[in-house]
Amino acid sequence: MQIARVAFHGFGATPKTNWCFLEVATEDGRSGWGECTLSQHEAALAAEVGRLHAALVGQDAGNRNRHARLIGHAPGGLVRHTALSALEQALSDLAAQAAGQPLVALLGGAVRGDVRLYANINRAVAPRTAANFAAAATRAVAEGFTAVKLAPFEGLLWEDSDRVGWAEAYAEGMARIAAVREAVPGARLMVDCHWRFSVPDAARLIRDLAALDCWWVECPVSETWLPEIRRLRSMANDRGMRLAGAEALAGLAAYRPLVEAGAYDVLMPDIKYCGGHAEMARIAALAHTAGIEVAPHNPSGPVCHAHSVHACQSIPNAVMLEVQFGESPLFFSAMDGVVPGLAGGRTAAQATPGLGCAPNAAALAAHPWAPVKQVWLDPRLG
Repeated sequence: MQIARVAFHGFGATPKTNWCFLEVATEDGRSGWGECTLSQHEAALAAEVGRLHAALVGQDAGNRNRHARLIGHAPGGLVRHTALSALEQALSDLAAQAAGQPLVALLGGAVRGDVRLYANINRAVAPRTAANFAAAATRAVAEGFTAVKLAPFEGLLWEDSDRVGWAEAYAEGMARIAAVREAVPGARLMVDCHWRFSVPDAARLIRDLAALDCWWVECPVSETWLPEIRRLRSMANDRGMRLAGAEALAGLAAYRPLVEAGAYDVLMPDIKYCGGHAEMARIAALAHTAGIEVAPHNPSGPVCHAHSVHACQSIPNAVMLEVQFGESPLFFSAMDGVVPGLAGGRTAAQATPGLGCAPNAAALAAHPWAPVKQVWLDPRLG
């Protein structure tokens, strides 16, 4: 299969969210799809995909190890890694289509029949009151989810901890978590901190969360602080909780220090950033040698979701998969084929050749991406 086109497609899913897709079209009429969503970097991604197009037209689509080779020191950084990760996804989709097999078969076959999902309820909550967080969690559990995650601490940042209002914002975040726990007492409860805390404040948070039967604490501090993260992991484990993180790293080499340091109980590689299927499998295998679980980061669009489901079915230590709950009906309606479902809190990859789904051309045209005016995270968090 010779590559005829590598194209970027930006999709405006909501006023706060753009999904970004990469298409590899071949001269025999096939298209493979990957996702490269990276908030606030859509224009840079489009330019990077344009570079890939210029380099790859006329090349053999079967040579994905050559075309999608992720180099950790690449000057393009995470934008470059994200484009290459999407390229690897799309080429893997094409290879499975050509073989007449579902993508999971190309990954070595399924080790489990389906994948357990957990609901990230953040974008289903507006306004962001404790009662509305509790209501979103209740809806998720009613639809079959047995685990929910929230990010309740917006407005907090460790370097601002001496400012008036910080203590009140922390208390508000804790009230949101407590409301969710009361609303769904039987569900696994996960709290995403988005690297907002200092080490002492993260230690305080872990002590406070233990009283709420929290299942995991995610990204409490900067991932450059490995010895400190390891100590926080010990604190969490002593209180019956897991420490999770590492969602925005790219390549096996970036994950190796975390595994060697014993930093996390659960690693969260994202197939959009880590290098695609092959690199995710290597990261998961390295984690497996240290008894570390994998729960891929997956709070974005339907193409990433479908690829992540195929990956999780093939990875022995993949324990759960994140999904964005209640953000947009376009998650399903903007796609051709079948997107792996969410109902019941479990899902499985399609048995049709390749990925099993692809963005609909008319939907892409009807929902062009536009710059997001209200960003989710403080720019100082990355």
